[in-house]
Amino acid sequence: MVTENDLVRHLGEAQVSVELETEDMTLNIGPQHPSTHGVLRLVARVDGERAFDVKPVLGYMHRGYEKLSEVRTYPQITALINRIDWVSGYANEIPFIVAAEKLMGVEVPERAQYIRLILTEMARIASHFMFMASYPQELGALTPIMFALRERERVLDLIEGVTGGRFHPNFNRIGGVKPNAGSGPTTKKTPQDLPAGFLAETRDAMERVLVSCDDIEDLVAGNEIILARTKGIGILPPEVAAAYGMSGPSLRASGVNFDLRKAESYLPYDQVDFDVVVAETGDCWDRWWVRLQEIRESVKIVQQAVDQIPPSGPLQAKVPKVIKVPKGEVYVRAENPKGEMGYYIVSDGGAGPYRLKIRSASFSNLSILPWILEGALMPDIIAIMGSLDFVLGDVDR
Repeated sequence: MVTENDLVRHLGEAQVSVELETEDMTLNIGPQHPSTHGVLRLVARVDGERAFDVKPVLGYMHRGYEKLSEVRTYPQITALINRIDWVSGYANEIPFIVAAEKLMGVEVPERAQYIRLILTEMARIASHFMFMASYPQELGALTPIMFALRERERVLDLIEGVTGGRFHPNFNRIGGVKPNAGSGPTTKKTPQDLPAGFLAETRDAMERVLVSCDDIEDLVAGNEIILARTKGIGILPPEVAAAYGMSGPSLRASGVNFDLRKAESYLPYDQVDFDVVVAETGDCWDRWWVRLQEIRESVKIVQQAVDQIPPSGPLQAKVPKVIKVPKGEVYVRAENPKGEMGYYIVSDGGAGPYRLKIRSASFSNLSILPWILEGALMPDIIAIMGSLDFVLGDVDR
């Protein structure tokens, strides 16, 4: 039986609950936090378990690549730009070199074009494998990293065998690719392009990559915790993604069928058959799934390119020893692993660009954070950020 004293005590407790309501808290996430993939800082207004008014704070590692490039020659700049997105360094070089070649009217030999194609797609595979290693780990799955990094190392070994560098190849040259000086039957050195056995080793590596993709899919798709933390989380509508200038797998995961490998002609992608992977929901799971499927599509491209590459031929078009690009301006963009990477070059006829503007994928993709994190649960912030697959060197270029 409820007495009058019980009612008084209940009403008093209710009054206390109202009086204990507190103001929102401002929370700093980063800049030194493993889930931010570098020195990224988020300032969020937190109400209970949800974050509101999330503001990214950038620029902690700004390196000024655009201005550094303006005081260097065109050949020297390739050593800078493959450090922008250090996870996929080789792919960064391609649109810049192609832009300079367009201004000069240089046509690249077919064999050099196919070498560029093979190494670009291998850089995409290596970049996506890094995502396959880190993202499940952030969500509590520790095993996929073993499979992903093992195959990534195998792919990087092949890239290093050709270019001499794993992260920063500095391999492309205006008019083609860098010829390696190898010892011939005489004391005189002869130019070589691919190491002996490279094509056979690449075929074998691509088969192993496909097996690892199956293993990773079994591990991740069968993990109930990862499914709960990614399905229906961080949904990004296609019109919002396009309005924020997003590109790459994060855009295609929202259902936008746009891939610069199909839209532009900077490498011989029209000579190989592959599908543009598109999802529908645009949540964290779709962004993971699209990248996994893109690894498989890149394997198809590499396998076809290895079979179609001319058995011999020049590696370089005829260009002056001292590169001077004619006056003019050009913008060339390419489908890098994380999205659109573009270079806008203004030339005054000198040995280096008068002005260089870099359009990096991670910077534009990261701009969605204030929208997509509005009202998100605190644990979901990590899942959403990780699914965007950004690199801070690409942001603070």
